[in-house]
Amino acid sequence: MRSRRLVACIVVLAAALWYPARAEAITNPQIPGLQVALRAKGFYPGPIDGIAGPMTASGVRRFQRSAGIAVDGVAGPITRGKLGRLGRPLFGDRHLLQNGAKGWDVSVLEFFLRARGFGPGRVNGRYNWRTARAVRNYQRARGLLVDGVVGPQTLRSFGVRAVSRPPARRVGGHRRSVRASLEFWARHYHLRPDLVKALAWHESGWQRHIRSSAGAWGVMQVMPGTWSYVEMFLIGHRVRRTMDGNVHVGVAYLHQLMREFRSRERLAIGAYYQGAHSVRTRGFYPETRAFVASVTVLQRRFA
Repeated sequence: MRSRRLVACIVVLAAALWYPARAEAITNPQIPGLQVALRAKGFYPGPIDGIAGPMTASGVRRFQRSAGIAVDGVAGPITRGKLGRLGRPLFGDRHLLQNGAKGWDVSVLEFFLRARGFGPGRVNGRYNWRTARAVRNYQRARGLLVDGVVGPQTLRSFGVRAVSRPPARRVGGHRRSVRASLEFWARHYHLRPDLVKALAWHESGWQRHIRSSAGAWGVMQVMPGTWSYVEMFLIGHRVRRTMDGNVHVGVAYLHQLMREFRSRERLAIGAYYQGAHSVRTRGFYPETRAFVASVTVLQRRFA
């Protein structure tokens, strides 16, 4: 999660993908959908910018309070359900988007198209003729089948996969050692313990309270934006700010990266450091290659 070395501040966003001066990494491509859904209910007056900033977080809490549900600031399944048709499905969950479709994923699609220069008109979660025209222009520019319909091939071209959430379990971890926590969450997410231990050692030396100048902290050196993303979309509930919670969040994020990069460990490790989108579009930076090489060497130590 060392993209903090590349920029002064990381935001939880998709917008950063197309504005490199603001950030290199992507941790949460779903925020435009949340903003559109909140705005439709009157709880978000700001721009659809893909940034999970204070205005978005405040909107979530105010909406939850109004809907009479738990006020935790996390747009989990219950909150998204209360948001109505614009609160679901997440981008990547539905495999076909076409004229007449409505929902969270359409909002994200429109935001992606607009950010890449294929203006679909207003970003409002409604797939209309303007959206279809923008999709056709995007498909033509990317060498895809030009039909104005967003199917699996077009979805894949955006580089965003649906999240994978292992079955939730009630677990207690407040008394675990760092080693035991790393081993537990590695098993929970079906990752190799040596990979998880090596990554954690390189990030922090397994130090519980270490904090970077950019705000990353703990054993897995988790950035605040990444923590929010993991809570909201990968785990689905708040995670206690403890050592074990830090490991849980970091390993859940690594699991998602492994899934996005189809279990190619080197790419997932590099994405943890540099950012998934940046790795896909730019390859490894020199310091990322060094990071990946060091983690690979450490894996042998923990094997």
